Amino acid sequence: MSNTARERQLREACNPLFGTSKLKLGTFCSNLSGGCAITTLDGVLDASWGSTLSLARMADQMGFEALVPVGRWKGFGGESDFNGEGFECFTWAAGIGASTARAGVFATSHVPTIHPVMAAKQAMTIDHITNGRFALNLVTGWHKTEIEMFGAPLLEHSKRYDCAVEWLDIIKRLWVSDEPVDYEGEFYKVIGAQVRPHPVQRPHPVVMNAGGSERGRHFAAKYCDVAFVILTAYGFDDVKAQVDRYRELARREYGRDIQVWSYAYVVQGETEADARAYFDEYVHQKGDQVAVDNLTTTMGINAQTVPPEVMEAMKTHFIAGWGGFPLVGTKEQIVDGLAMLQRAGFDGILLSWARYLPDMAQFQAETFPLLVQAGLR
Repeated sequence: MSNTARERQLREACNPLFGTSKLKLGTFCSNLSGGCAITTLDGVLDASWGSTLSLARMADQMGFEALVPVGRWKGFGGESDFNGEGFECFTWAAGIGASTARAGVFATSHVPTIHPVMAAKQAMTIDHITNGRFALNLVTGWHKTEIEMFGAPLLEHSKRYDCAVEWLDIIKRLWVSDEPVDYEGEFYKVIGAQVRPHPVQRPHPVVMNAGGSERGRHFAAKYCDVAFVILTAYGFDDVKAQVDRYRELARREYGRDIQVWSYAYVVQGETEADARAYFDEYVHQKGDQVAVDNLTTTMGINAQTVPPEVMEAMKTHFIAGWGGFPLVGTKEQIVDGLAMLQRAGFDGILLSWARYLPDMAQFQAETFPLLVQAGLR
């Protein structure tokens, strides 16, 4: 066995993202106020350490493979000021990693907000804190007013990925090099940089990216271990085709096998009618329309580019759970939905809930045992 193969085998032994569950699970956006629900509903997630730690420990108890925070520097306004409060991702990951035992712990990092030498050192430190459970979720940046907080312009789309290639190249070199690293590119100049000790995971910690554009998909397929997919349709055939295209791109163009993950919001009731009434309350009756309008405008989604009926459906899913896949119904229907996503080819799904703490506790008590019975866990 080659040294590289041996290193990859050791990485897969320590990072839970390479575990044996048929469908891996994680939490999404548990570090920010509101979580993924853009609503004025009472009882949504508050930005307190006690709340985010409770969610992480609940996930750890169920053996979830991923705890993924969202990098956010500024909220979206409205009555809820959606995601206006929250915890910075690297320090969050260090604290959560030290307080859990099994789950993979991510830090989400916007490329323009942190120098690659600093990111490499912080990531290495967290990998040691977690004994090899760390993963880096790389984001090129899209929220213009956030990037401008750092005194940097929001680059044109393809340039953001050019910058990300350099950023990640420097980080990966620092994670493996025994000698000082010199680097001079279009965006970064590094002289005699070192990161010692190296991360626990070899050749490097897991890297994830949510590339959705053609350039983004090629970036994730070529440079990352995990592609995070935002679904554009929810029927089985459409979902499977989207997953298959990503895997085929990585194999055909770059000779690589990557994991493909997505995310879903869970709305559970004793009956399907109960679940749909809950959905109606927090989405249609109490959804923060100002905040979701601000979000879609910031993303460049507007009535000039999207038909009105499509725009309304999109906003509904954003309010319900940041545009994720809808899992709405009884506990049995939730399991059926997750089973469908697994059959479509996903390696893992990140989950969120409107009232994150009590709803996830209900999932743990009532739904998770059914996932085990179904052979998904």
